[in-house]
Amino acid sequence: MVVGAGPAGLVAAARLASSGAGRVEVLEREQEAGGVLRHCAHGGFGSRSRPRTGPEYAHLLAEAAARAGAVIRTGVTVLDWGASSGAMASPGLPAARVSEAGRGTPDHGGASAAVPPGAGRGVPEGVGGAGGIGLHTVGPEREPVLRVVGPRGHETIAARAVVLATGARERPRTARLVPGTRPAGVYTTGELQQAVHLFGQHIGTRAVVVGAENVSYAAADTVRAAGAEVVALVTEQPRAQVPLCRAQSVRLGRGIALLTDTTVTELLGHGRLSGVRVRHRDGRATVLACDTVVFTGDFIPDHELARRGALVLDAGTRGPAVNGSLHTSRYGVFAAGNVLHAVEPAATAAREGARAAGAVLDFLGTGAGAGWPGPGLALTVEAPLRWIAPNRISPANRPEQYVLRTEVTLRRPALYVRQGGRLLHRERRVPGTALPHRTLTLGAGWHDRVDPEGGQVRVSAEA
Repeated sequence: MVVGAGPAGLVAAARLASSGAGRVEVLEREQEAGGVLRHCAHGGFGSRSRPRTGPEYAHLLAEAAARAGAVIRTGVTVLDWGASSGAMASPGLPAARVSEAGRGTPDHGGASAAVPPGAGRGVPEGVGGAGGIGLHTVGPEREPVLRVVGPRGHETIAARAVVLATGARERPRTARLVPGTRPAGVYTTGELQQAVHLFGQHIGTRAVVVGAENVSYAAADTVRAAGAEVVALVTEQPRAQVPLCRAQSVRLGRGIALLTDTTVTELLGHGRLSGVRVRHRDGRATVLACDTVVFTGDFIPDHELARRGALVLDAGTRGPAVNGSLHTSRYGVFAAGNVLHAVEPAATAAREGARAAGAVLDFLGTGAGAGWPGPGLALTVEAPLRWIAPNRISPANRPEQYVLRTEVTLRRPALYVRQGGRLLHRERRVPGTALPHRTLTLGAGWHDRVDPEGGQVRVSAEA
């Protein structure tokens, strides 16, 4: 069972179905598969030789998954986890249907017993704690069960394995604690792109874009595609978080101002937005007249289902903690894509989907009662690094690479990996500058030098 039909979920489903993993279902709460790609009208997706727009790439991935034999069910929302044994109907949900994914066609219809409140929320024995890194054998009764609702009504679905690929979302204005009134005309990038590219709605005439990273420039393009003017991009950072050539192209070629070291301090207007008050780091303040404001970036993993399942979350990424093969702390549950790290490019999410599928195939091939990796050693970062993923180390689960993010601009940083006082690895990033909101990678060649009894492993960046 795959939850989420974005790049990670669709690629995982395609590989599982084409590898003979049995019945593979993808559950997607939206009416179409593809995730955020559906409304990313700009290019830059797919391969270098055949670049595609977001909708084109989404269609390609969905078609590949369906052609491989995966069943993509749209309009289906996963509500919670069910009891691991019995797969019974939920309290107060008459005529619930129980099926098994990965084991053939639905059966057990008309289950009548109720799932105890909170069932399935406990951390399975032997995982999620702070213990060692060996294998923990658990029985098939711990197989994951999901409670969902969709066009068929309520269902409880048992699966031999679940891949969480629920993606990420931008934090809205309210979560960013921006004071002021509550007028119309306030968007996130996703809301803006859906309004413009999916529904053809009018979004206003003058827009301020908050942020100066790739997604912010994509939002500015969407505003212009809707026929509106971009008043300015506003960022708290001292420079744009994109390559200099792109920032200059937009500022000089399109005449869009970039206000750095500047914060939106208040929204103005009643009914409709009339402006935003901004303040520079040196104390100067002014009002930018506009009827639309777009809050961009500041992504967080869509981790509600992981939290309801009591999966251990990483304190840095706020997504499920995973080892190099993307095992979570819950038996039979894997995670891939931007639910792990908000956010990386679609290609990264797709690669992780493929990797999760490989791990699922290995897991299914071991048969019932197979071991499940323990919690592993914690892999953490030191400031100014923000997070790293994967963030658990298990001896048998070496990742292809690690992805990290920094809080501040670092010029020619070297990355150091240490365990206790022992240096495991040193790597200087090429090319030189690491920017906030941009991907930073770390090789995994040091993985085999980790002492399983040596405690936490830490990564630092030094100029």
